[in-house]
Amino acid sequence: MARILVIEDDHDTAGEITGTLRSHGHEVVHITDGQRALEHLLCEPFDLATLDRMLPGLDGLALVASLRERRLMLPVLMISALSDVDERIAGLRAGGDDYLVKPFVPDEMAMRVEVLLRRRQESTDTVLHSGGIALDLIRRQATVDGMPVRLLHMEFRLLEFFLRHAGDTLSRRIIFEQVWGYYFDPGANLINVHIARLRKKLDRPGAASVITTVKGEGYRFDAV
Repeated sequence: MARILVIEDDHDTAGEITGTLRSHGHEVVHITDGQRALEHLLCEPFDLATLDRMLPGLDGLALVASLRERRLMLPVLMISALSDVDERIAGLRAGGDDYLVKPFVPDEMAMRVEVLLRRRQESTDTVLHSGGIALDLIRRQATVDGMPVRLLHMEFRLLEFFLRHAGDTLSRRIIFEQVWGYYFDPGANLINVHIARLRKKLDRPGAASVITTVKGEGYRFDAV
């Protein structure tokens, strides 16, 4: 599905990442040194890179910053044991597209990779569809069976994220990070409130909701 460079100097972690990505059908190349990884990325085509923060040769922050300075804009998922909010912010400011803290759940890591790859592939889409629901990203207009539906700003962003990942089970953590930009749970009932509003605006009378709550896992969007 994609050619991915895994940049990780810990043998066990690298095995977990590469094994999971290969099981999802991706071609994976593994590098343990930051400087060698930079040379590979500048000379060979890759669709995405996973990147440890602390590497020999060239640390993760310097590596991703160097990529962005050279206008190499492939998605980068930073994976690190440095979990403080300030460390996450530093990684994202340097040019990382997402930040995952060790230890991590392999399936969540694979989902984050999929999200980044889809975002890259779908960046030119201007109208998203699923079932009878459509979202026009240029006109900022939503319709259900051709009838316009008025959405507030964050409702619009949440629906866009659901439409881009229709059929996938999305964790609350992923939704917070990708829709609100929070790399922590803000402690408010934001997701529940916005999903309740979307259901009220999108669901058809007498039909099952287009947004399913998956107990213990998150939410899934299934418009038919």
